[in-house]
Amino acid sequence: MPKKAIIFLNMGAPRNLDEVEVFLHHMFNDKNIITVKSNLLRAYIASSIIRNHKEDAKSNYAKLGGASPLVRNTKKLLEKARTAFPDYHIVNIMRYTPPFAFEEVKWLQLKGVEEITVIPLYPHYSTTTVKSSLEDLHEALAKANYAPVMKIYTRFYKNENYNRAVIEEIRKALGEDEAKSYDLIFSAHSLPQKIIDNGDTYQKEVIEHVNILHDMLDAEDLSFRNIHLAYQSKLGPQKWLEPSLQSKLEELRNKKVIILPISFTLDNSETDYELDMEYREIAGALGFEHYKVAKCPNDAPLFIEAIREMVEC
Repeated sequence: MPKKAIIFLNMGAPRNLDEVEVFLHHMFNDKNIITVKSNLLRAYIASSIIRNHKEDAKSNYAKLGGASPLVRNTKKLLEKARTAFPDYHIVNIMRYTPPFAFEEVKWLQLKGVEEITVIPLYPHYSTTTVKSSLEDLHEALAKANYAPVMKIYTRFYKNENYNRAVIEEIRKALGEDEAKSYDLIFSAHSLPQKIIDNGDTYQKEVIEHVNILHDMLDAEDLSFRNIHLAYQSKLGPQKWLEPSLQSKLEELRNKKVIILPISFTLDNSETDYELDMEYREIAGALGFEHYKVAKCPNDAPLFIEAIREMVEC
């Protein structure tokens, strides 16, 4: 029987404050993030962004205990996956911090792995996430002269078990309160508008995902006062996807809100710091009575079942 593996791909995150600059360096030198054609110009733009933002980034991670929550949440997911799939090697490859692709690919090659299921940990496809991570993986495979049989999942936002896991987190955030007294905001990581204009399908898939979850919520008699989509994490002066989360909060008359980070599978600095700290402060200044942030699926049993469907299909 061929030896098999599951590779999870994600963007990575600093494990300590010393890795913050490593993370920023790799991210902003990614041609799928800074999309200019000139490598020299990209390096110049990247160095400028890093110079202007690294201290703020370190300060933010310090408030989270000196490391990104993504690190521990990825570890928990891998532990659950190893229990759920004992006949598979379970590997995580991060795009911008260790473990990097080439080292993990070489390890699988040495183990004699012949079949691999590749699952980028992003529910929606984007050139900035899935495409970037897959290019990184394929480059590592070519460098190692290694050609296993691969099954690749580029999106899973339509998976019912995954969406049930999302709704379970909404229920947990709601607690004993009634859904009809809250507005629900699906908050997606923003992208520069020009990336969407160049054919990236991310925004279309996020909108479709909101509609799927809306229908599922209605079917489970979770009827919120209103449901919205907004975008977070804008960086720089160019036009990004709208509406921003801040502008959406500013326009709401109802001062009870639940935020669901729809574009993240694992909680990270954008959820635990940006949404749960920065925007909580903004909501307080805007007079919100209740501001709740739902967790990502992380290592939820329903997400493990969604992964099982991908692996075994």
